[in-house]
Amino acid sequence: MDFQIKERYDINDLLKIIEMLRDPEKGCPWDKVQTHKSIRKNFIEETYEAIEAIDTDDKELMKEELGDVLMQVLLHAQFEAEEKVFTFADVVDGTAQKLVVRHPHIFAGFDNKTVDGVLQKWEEIKQEEKGQKTVSETLDAVPKSFPALMYAQKLQKRAAAGGLIQYNADETIASLHAQLEKISIQLKEGGDCAELMGKLIFDTVSLAAATKNDAEEVLGLENTKKLEYFKNLDVK
Repeated sequence: MDFQIKERYDINDLLKIIEMLRDPEKGCPWDKVQTHKSIRKNFIEETYEAIEAIDTDDKELMKEELGDVLMQVLLHAQFEAEEKVFTFADVVDGTAQKLVVRHPHIFAGFDNKTVDGVLQKWEEIKQEEKGQKTVSETLDAVPKSFPALMYAQKLQKRAAAGGLIQYNADETIASLHAQLEKISIQLKEGGDCAELMGKLIFDTVSLAAATKNDAEEVLGLENTKKLEYFKNLDVK
């Protein structure tokens, strides 16, 4: 395959590079044998590295890591293009179609432009697109591959949106106290408290939502604080 070396490349060049790397005969020995499953872990790692760049507000690193995430998208699209299932162009079209349909306040004259109104409309359109007619169907649609904390948060959010639960800080705090008391008893009796710990963490996620906090974010902030604390202990 012919390829022109340039000082600056565009998306078409990047697509060509991915195609060349995957060429069965002249491609890269590593790239040409990869599959969706073999690079699944890479996709997760690159995404977290991009998040790290965002959290640290490192613009140069962000540019690099966003590129790595894009490369993963292009590789997965290339796998399917080789099987003649879909192409990167199809991915782009699908995303554009979705954004147009889910933003009627921009593209279809929908007059509710409040944040809450826009989010509610987004969810309504999303459920209609996916044929979700019951709350149970929206709950089943939460990806099981989510990290447990994120999954709990999303599950509770959809349950609340469907009227199955209501966030109440006082009730959740009372539940947390009850779980802690049960755990204390279990530990004294030498019993297994794994199930109780699960309930405790799940209730903690509920408390975060009840107090208008994001469980992932508040835990992330605390992790950062504890990292510095442990490092200071190590210095001493």
